[in-house]
Amino acid sequence: MSKVGIIMGSKSDYPVMKEAIEVLKSFEIDHEVNIVSAHRTPQKMMEYSKDAHHKGIRVIIAGAGGAAHLPGMIASNSHLPVIGVPIKSRNSIDGWDSLLSILQMPGGVPVATVALDGAKNAGILAAQILGTSDHNISDKIKKYKSDKDEISELSKLINDTDPSIKELAEAELKEKKKSIIILENELMKLLIPKDENDKKNSILEIRAGTGGDEASL
Repeated sequence: MSKVGIIMGSKSDYPVMKEAIEVLKSFEIDHEVNIVSAHRTPQKMMEYSKDAHHKGIRVIIAGAGGAAHLPGMIASNSHLPVIGVPIKSRNSIDGWDSLLSILQMPGGVPVATVALDGAKNAGILAAQILGTSDHNISDKIKKYKSDKDEISELSKLINDTDPSIKELAEAELKEKKKSIIILENELMKLLIPKDENDKKNSILEIRAGTGGDEASL
């Protein structure tokens, strides 16, 4: 099965990058999460970029802040598509340093760059890339976008001057949003540890294969 690799320069990037994880879980797309630092663990970064495709990874999402070299360095060493997520870290210059570090790649080494802290869009884009060759994923993306369009149209109908149309639209919009909330709640159950053991397991998930690299940006 095709898989998405999600990497970040530090565990402090996880609160941003977990949005990509949520998206991939909602589409039931296999993925793995690793901490790979371009500056603290350069050898590990090189190995990851060269070996990722052997593990079934078909798209890499790389998030980094500050002097955000991780996405570009991964892209220069891998033939896989790389999606860069610029992160506004605590030592960042309003996010401009990380954004431009990822965005301004030289010709021949592309990195698909999303908005600052835009991990959600990175997850959707990764799913769309996989969906070009996987009908199951493609169908889920179509439904996701269809639901968003329906909510938008129902919101417009609520402003209709005809009270009967407005009432029907409000009822349908309420049901549509309720189904989305249920899905979000199910996703959060997967992400929020229920007890101390689950909390340890969640921490282990983002440390998988880090070789003890736990330094923060």
